[in-house]
Amino acid sequence: MGFATFVGRLLFTSVFILAAYQEFTEFGTDGGPAVKIWRPKYNIFEKFVSSQTGTQLPPIDIKMLVAFMISLKGLGSLLFIFGSSLGAILLLLHQLIATPMLYDFYNYEADKKEFNQLFIKFTQNLALFGALLYFIGMKNSIPKRLRKRSPKSKTN
Repeated sequence: MGFATFVGRLLFTSVFILAAYQEFTEFGTDGGPAVKIWRPKYNIFEKFVSSQTGTQLPPIDIKMLVAFMISLKGLGSLLFIFGSSLGAILLLLHQLIATPMLYDFYNYEADKKEFNQLFIKFTQNLALFGALLYFIGMKNSIPKRLRKRSPKSKTN
């Protein structure tokens, strides 16, 4: 069972690892294509939040945000592979920041093609978010005394 869960965590994080690797190799001096995707999405998200709440978000350097997201994905994935709850929390933080900004279906009319595409990706990320929450919940529901069983000595 231990090997199967390890392989499951490895396959689960392959999405995050491959994306982090690709973004890291393309980062360069200007932040790469990820900055070009994040900048307009962040601006739209900022306008949406300020129109809904009446407050301004603090100014953020998008290149630093992309670097932070790459490190969250990379470090979180590596820790998660080995069963760490901290890795799952880092991936949760990544999903919490990235999902509403990158998949902004709420800015489109329901009959538009972009709405459907973004809504599908948004719900897929919600499923990943739910799986991470499930992992954390299951990890914390097992009592520590059951996790570490010491071998009992045989008595004759």
